[in-house]
Amino acid sequence: MRETITRRQFLAGVGLTLAVASTPAGIRCFARGEADTSSEIFRPSAWFSITPDNQITVFVCKSEMGQGIHTALPILVAEELEAEWSQVQIRQAPVTEEYVAPVQGSQMTYGSTSIRHLYDPLRKAAAGREMLVQAAAQEWHVPTHECEASHGQVHHRSSGRTLSYGELCVAASALPIPKKPRLKQKSEFKIMGTSVPRLYIPAKVSGQAQFGIDTFAPQMLYGAVARPPAYGAHVRSYDQQAAYAIPGVRWVGEIDRGIGVCADTPDASWKAREALQVQWDKKGVQSDLSTEKVDRLLIQSLDMPGASARHDGDVPAALAQAHKLVQVEYLLPYLSHVPMEPMNCTAHVRADGCDVWVGTQGQTQALKKTAQITGLDSEQIQIHTTYLGGGFGRRVKTDFLEEAVELSKATGKPVKVIWTREEDIQYDAYRPGNSHRITGALNEQGRLIAWSHKVAAPSIIATIAPQAPPVDGPAVTGITELQYEIPNVSVEYVRVKTPIPVHFWRSVGDSHNGFSVESFMDEMAHASGKDPLEFRLQHLKHNPRAYRTLEVVAEKADWGKSLPAERAQGVASYPSHGSYISQIAEVSVDDKTGQIRVHRVICAVDWRPHHQSR
Repeated sequence: MRETITRRQFLAGVGLTLAVASTPAGIRCFARGEADTSSEIFRPSAWFSITPDNQITVFVCKSEMGQGIHTALPILVAEELEAEWSQVQIRQAPVTEEYVAPVQGSQMTYGSTSIRHLYDPLRKAAAGREMLVQAAAQEWHVPTHECEASHGQVHHRSSGRTLSYGELCVAASALPIPKKPRLKQKSEFKIMGTSVPRLYIPAKVSGQAQFGIDTFAPQMLYGAVARPPAYGAHVRSYDQQAAYAIPGVRWVGEIDRGIGVCADTPDASWKAREALQVQWDKKGVQSDLSTEKVDRLLIQSLDMPGASARHDGDVPAALAQAHKLVQVEYLLPYLSHVPMEPMNCTAHVRADGCDVWVGTQGQTQALKKTAQITGLDSEQIQIHTTYLGGGFGRRVKTDFLEEAVELSKATGKPVKVIWTREEDIQYDAYRPGNSHRITGALNEQGRLIAWSHKVAAPSIIATIAPQAPPVDGPAVTGITELQYEIPNVSVEYVRVKTPIPVHFWRSVGDSHNGFSVESFMDEMAHASGKDPLEFRLQHLKHNPRAYRTLEVVAEKADWGKSLPAERAQGVASYPSHGSYISQIAEVSVDDKTGQIRVHRVICAVDWRPHHQSR
């Protein structure tokens, strides 16, 4: 890394701009000029900038879908800068190499990793604080150690003089970047760990926040696609003229995913799609597929040999010596993501460029797919990431984007594709259906001495990696890391093959494995004759984080105390994504109607950054 850089290389217009990147040599700071020396095109390559109007702009490369990341990430920068929260504004980062997140090597929001992947890089922007202090010290001709950054200003302690960051940013930009800026200690934090207003709340309240579905462009058409009713079915015929007879229809034709229609209004496009009367061949792939057939396949797959995902101790011997044996099977369905905002995308393909407005979790893949369809260079394509009305993993996929880009390319007009809720469910990539067979063994003292767990499910990894490993990681997550102390544990995975597309679904395998593991813990507690809370604590003495969450939630829920006659409490505890979570639900069941009512749920969470959780 160079000790100094030129003023022109450091300045982005006017102001101080820093970026932090992860390299094979570790974390390094660099100025905009090191990544982009062009002054004609504004393509910021920095995580934040400070301008003479005393505004701090944080560029966020992660997608905001309600999880608060457009506030959580700027907090890291504001904390290390000693900035006022009122100074901070956010801007969605462009899809360029400068904003590829460390670790994952792409611009993508998934797996609860935004803070984990960017915690260190954004805090390294503390170099900016030290440069601002140094600039103030030079202005006042005093030693740097006599100056202090606080509340968006640099103060000279002995004289009481102050300069705002806006007043200092130009001078600071000419200084060398510290190689190892001092990061604040936890005891010094002023913003992190406190409740601050989310930065996007005013825009959402006023209606100014732009979601993908809010995008409009001049001369824009609305696109709809008639897709196969069965996996692998192909078009035999369709009535193009009937579709054109619908007022407002401008284009009808085949695209990769079906028959496309473009019209002046969404209603016209949907009516024209119906008028197509597409005839599909009956073959497809497993055209007789049904829920019942898939359920049978999942259960029958438990009798097939599986790949070992974990093997501790001697499970067969422990089962043979058991004082009590319990075996259960669970069947869990395919689930659609169903975010509040259905899938949608607006694209405008031109001969010399393309703009795509989309609520996406996978900007890098969106850019790649757009380039493949249009034949344009990535530099000619702008992916405009909007707010997401829910994602849950679904918006990593690009199927809805591909339709908008293809239709725009065919028509030469901006095209917005909006899926109906029915389409959203029918053509989703689902959480895999799965089945479980669990066998548990208790000794005479009521302790678990063996746990045998077989999971049968489609492989998510196999859909994205041609050479998928024998064990699908998402399918067995949380089981292979079983939090309970059991000397003999075996986990097997059986891959189930169906044409039904599967994909990551919020919390992925933990969503079904948490259910199966904790349901079985209740079965084993019942078999042992012990209280389900006591039974869990008995097997968590080696795990203080999980143990403590159960203690806290039991205390807050008044576990063990008398309840109204019609009420009962249930408890569960489970680790996920570096956190430990325990919950107690208080419910009642109407004897006459069978209706279940949840009166309250008490939750205790032990969360910490992933790099601190081991």
